[in-house]
Amino acid sequence: MPAYDSDPTTTPDALPADSAGPAADLADPTGPAADPLASERAHLSASRSALRAMREDVQALDIRDVTANWVNAAVLEAQIEERIKALADLSHTPLFFGRLDYLHPVGAAEAEGAEGDRPPPEAANSTLYIGRRHVHDADGDPMVIDWRAPVSQPFYRASKKDPHDVALRRRFGYTGGDLTAYEDERLSDPTEAARSSKLLQAEIERPRVGPMRDIVATIQPEQDEIVRSGLGGTVCVQGGPGTGKTAVGLHRVAYLLYAHRERLARTGTLVIGPNASFLHYIEQVLPALGELDVRQSTVDALVASVDVRGTDPAPAAVLKGDARMAEALRRAVRSHVTAPTEGVVVVRGSRRWRVPAYEIEEIVQQLLDRDMRYGAAREALPQRIAHAVLVQMERAGEAPDDRVQDAVARGTAVKAAVKAIWPPVDPAKLVLRLLSDAEFLAEHAEGLLTPDEQRTVLWTKPARSVKSVKWSPADAVLIDETADLIARTHSLGHVVLDEAQDLSPMQYRAVGRRCSTGSATVLGDLAQGTTPWATASWAEALRHLGKSDAVVEELTAGFRVPREVIAYASRLLPEISPGLTAVESVRESPGSLEVREVRDAAALDAAVVAACTESLVHEGSIGLIAADTRIPALREALTAAGMPWLSPGEETTAASRLTLVPASLAKGLEYDYVVLDDPASVVAAEPDERTGLRRLYVALTRAVSGLTVLHTTPLPTALLARTT
Repeated sequence: MPAYDSDPTTTPDALPADSAGPAADLADPTGPAADPLASERAHLSASRSALRAMREDVQALDIRDVTANWVNAAVLEAQIEERIKALADLSHTPLFFGRLDYLHPVGAAEAEGAEGDRPPPEAANSTLYIGRRHVHDADGDPMVIDWRAPVSQPFYRASKKDPHDVALRRRFGYTGGDLTAYEDERLSDPTEAARSSKLLQAEIERPRVGPMRDIVATIQPEQDEIVRSGLGGTVCVQGGPGTGKTAVGLHRVAYLLYAHRERLARTGTLVIGPNASFLHYIEQVLPALGELDVRQSTVDALVASVDVRGTDPAPAAVLKGDARMAEALRRAVRSHVTAPTEGVVVVRGSRRWRVPAYEIEEIVQQLLDRDMRYGAAREALPQRIAHAVLVQMERAGEAPDDRVQDAVARGTAVKAAVKAIWPPVDPAKLVLRLLSDAEFLAEHAEGLLTPDEQRTVLWTKPARSVKSVKWSPADAVLIDETADLIARTHSLGHVVLDEAQDLSPMQYRAVGRRCSTGSATVLGDLAQGTTPWATASWAEALRHLGKSDAVVEELTAGFRVPREVIAYASRLLPEISPGLTAVESVRESPGSLEVREVRDAAALDAAVVAACTESLVHEGSIGLIAADTRIPALREALTAAGMPWLSPGEETTAASRLTLVPASLAKGLEYDYVVLDDPASVVAAEPDERTGLRRLYVALTRAVSGLTVLHTTPLPTALLARTT
């Protein structure tokens, strides 16, 4: 998702390869002032050679004499392979995209800050090239500085008002990997007037074919503040369509991995998206930034401990996703603990030691009062009983040690008592019983769910076993909650949660468990909440996530969707999310929106195909978005017309640029041109009008360059009620 803007305080002079202009007069420390473009190309060529040499150095490493055994050798070989991959020079990806000329030399200390990563040794250098990764020459002197280094920050933050000691900021334009233009901003020259950036505008309008691209060359100041925020705190980003929230979240991961590499290498990072198509769309962003080891998942995949084969009616899914279910599950788990009915007798040699029932009951109550996880308390119980035996031994004059206590805890009598008092609990079996046994549910949901709500979540046909159940996604989340009540879920160092507005409270809890000792970046747009359980506010969502102290940032400047299109879609905001700030697009694109009425309903399919044909005349990707129920008919119409099409998740190419997108899968995706089929059908396909209008809002805002809306039934009133 692009996130581009033009800093109104800059003064660019864009120069294509065959032209001259004001920037040609700039003295270039890397080459003759008469031809700065040739000099920049020479630096690019030299940087590529240096990167190639860095990779060859790693490939030539001989580890035979530095590894003690085959395990160490295997680990080191894997690390070397990863390093080689990270040093790959992608011909279609510019090695550097900008240059900073400082008024005063920059020292090496100013580039430090990457935990576990040697800072680039720039010594007394006033000119720095900014790129996707650090590149140095044979002497170790930097040729390209990583965009995440502290000295690179002014490339994103410097302005006329606050130049950050930068005399000149130069942006580079590329065509097919070749450096073809540059653009200068003399930030310390008060005589130059401010103008918008032509290269930034060209980048935002560049056709989108294939997966999502990084935005590292065009991150804006307000986005950079979020990207570089610290690892210790959680950040929640509310951003409307085209504000770049997804890109910001991914670049934040890349920055944190640079700044805290050793810590996150130990604890791990995770990106969570709404569906597999979305994850496929964004999967190339982090590798392009040199980060290859970030795991991606959906929430459903994250909690998939059972085979999910069923679905719930919306009312049942809403209730199963309600946070009250967490307490019902906690009660159900703890109900397995029973008071001891008799004492425990331990035989050691010729002596018999008896722990009375009342003393064991006290031990059990102490463990319950500590509110430990069920499994941890169950493991502690035999040791507590064994300790009570050791106390009696000591009173009798014996001197037992820890080995004796462990032996007693493992003894038959203690193990039998623990099994009776604190039996093992299987999470899936417990959820099966809770959803199929009305009495068991009533006992543990008392005061939480009303009788009607209990009947809603109960299965109409109870299953006989865990394997025979057609588990739903909501059931899997309940099992995951139960599993955490028994044994703590492993926590990662950082989690990025995208399209977070669509999660239920129980899903938030599932994600929160994965970063309970770490931090999170939460991304979403309340107006795009299209599930029946979509959150009403970020404060509520963050509370369920366990991150109530998170900082909420709002992005309102739009860089992707044309102004005319976002204004049209924003007519829906008063109905779908009252009080939410509308996105203000910085892109003016007259003629980007066209609304056509098709009076003959039978001619709608043909009209949609014709609109797709018109869109394909333009360069770039085309998305045909329609209600899920309309997809089969449109699939047949496209096939009959001999028009090839792709499904979401399949990568567009120059030869195949049209994707047929069910409205339910459109979220997070983008296309240069969008043809939207019958908005009223999109709304009608949802269980309620508000959800339907939110789904329509998503569909209307997938276009980067142009949107064509075709309808045969009247447009929703909300679209007609307001003017742009």
